[in-house]
Amino acid sequence: MATSGDKYRSYLSEEEIKNTKWNFGPPNYDDVNKLFEEGRTNIWPVGSLEEKVQRLVKTWEMELVHKADPDEYKTLDANKFKLGVNGRNFLTLEEIVKIGGGYNAFLQTSLPTSLRFYNSEEETADSSQTLFRTTFPRGFVLEILQVYSGPPVIVYKFRHWGFMEGPL
Repeated sequence: MATSGDKYRSYLSEEEIKNTKWNFGPPNYDDVNKLFEEGRTNIWPVGSLEEKVQRLVKTWEMELVHKADPDEYKTLDANKFKLGVNGRNFLTLEEIVKIGGGYNAFLQTSLPTSLRFYNSEEETADSSQTLFRTTFPRGFVLEILQVYSGPPVIVYKFRHWGFMEGPL
């Protein structure tokens, strides 16, 4: 699955970048990859289930945030995919786009508005990207810590981190 464009994500070769519709232009993961390499706790052997799952999850995240056309996603079937986070309602890709993209889908909350540091109901795809890129200028890194089961149902433990070096 590896391509010449990014060592941790698939489908970012020069040709694929050129022929893809992007929300904010083609992504560049140089800074986040450096942060990942400095802070990761595991180096999974190439071809291992853990390495494949980590590449798949990183590629899926890239597609969800950056690709403008869900029909161009290669990590999932856009017609069957549903995302559920923290017991919230499951969302289709169409619904995720409608509420402003990935961050807004992940950060939905039932907290009262006065207690929210981030209000996904007020953010758009553009404003959420600007906010997170400003707050975490080196990126927001994902690492697979453990894979409990392989396909067809993949269960894994992960961590997501970054350094808040900008305003929120």
